[in-house]
Amino acid sequence: MGKMTRRVLLAGGAAVIATGAYGAYAWRKRPDAAPLGFDLTNEEHARGVAFLKANPAIDAHAHPGRTFLRDASGLSPMMKAYAAKGIFERRTVNDMTEGGLAGASFAAVSDINVLSPTKTGIAESRPFEPGEAWASYKTQITNLKKLASDGLVTPFSAPGDIDMVRASGKPGAIWSVEGADFLEGSSDRLAEAKADGVQSITLMHYRANEISEPMTDSEDDSALSLAGEAIVREMNRLGLLIDLAHMPEKAARRALELSDKPVMFSHTHIKTPELDHPRFISADLAREVAASGGVIGAWPSGIGISDLAGYADRIFTLIDAVGIDHVCMGTDMDGNYKPVFDDYRRLPDLTGLLLKRGMGETEAAKFLGGNLLRVWGQSAAE
Repeated sequence: MGKMTRRVLLAGGAAVIATGAYGAYAWRKRPDAAPLGFDLTNEEHARGVAFLKANPAIDAHAHPGRTFLRDASGLSPMMKAYAAKGIFERRTVNDMTEGGLAGASFAAVSDINVLSPTKTGIAESRPFEPGEAWASYKTQITNLKKLASDGLVTPFSAPGDIDMVRASGKPGAIWSVEGADFLEGSSDRLAEAKADGVQSITLMHYRANEISEPMTDSEDDSALSLAGEAIVREMNRLGLLIDLAHMPEKAARRALELSDKPVMFSHTHIKTPELDHPRFISADLAREVAASGGVIGAWPSGIGISDLAGYADRIFTLIDAVGIDHVCMGTDMDGNYKPVFDDYRRLPDLTGLLLKRGMGETEAAKFLGGNLLRVWGQSAAE
């Protein structure tokens, strides 16, 4: 999920204060579509459609239809109002099918019960009750798996299943969890998560947990705890893909040092002199992730960009920084802040634009799905 914080966002030299912006945006059931910012000919759009039929596109991080809010308990009054705006998995899955998306992360949100939107972003509003985080996780993973039993999606439990998933005619659903709060610091619970079909866990979200502090609340010097180190090692052993999005840099570097398998930052961008935001990571850290064989998810949050063309710029900036083999698509769909890629039906437009701007078809296949499949496969390997 995206966030604006107390810090000032510097975009092109102009200071933009986001006071109240998150709440005003998030409360809208389906905000107005972000502008494209470019034109495609019919032939260029058709090329995007044809490419997606021939090559799988997979979203590394998403919350399709906001399943994380279904049956949620103990929500703050403002989060209850957010939930009351609706849960809409079927609509988003239909968008996936229409847009040619092969599969996506369907992410639970481990700390959703204790979060609340504020004037400056999202923050913990109360502590968890004992056992509450685990119970919330079990509710969410049950609801996610019901999407498959109801015939809406096809479970996507291994990268080698991609052909089977595409042949099913239904989007592939990769079960994942954003925030390891549900573990309550115990690596022993990872085996049950694995048995539940979870493929990836984002260690941090918006609450300081037993692993570290979220990057938006730290000054990048928060360490990885001993419990966090044990969780990293056990995720490696079990073949769970480690996601370091939302983790401060010191803790992330320690996780990188410990992990003997590639990791990902599923949805972020790199800091630049023109655009420095606490949800972004340094170029040096991005290069360290790439050097370890990992992948960075290009994140279309409306921080410093205002249209889909800006997202394409962001993708090329990441590729220039870490190389084409280490960038994937991580949209945070249905949980993002002012997204400029806000509807999977626009995937052919984005694909057509990338090709129009000179991305080769081999490179586009890596970005849209190949890189994520590779890292996921390496993570899952025994």
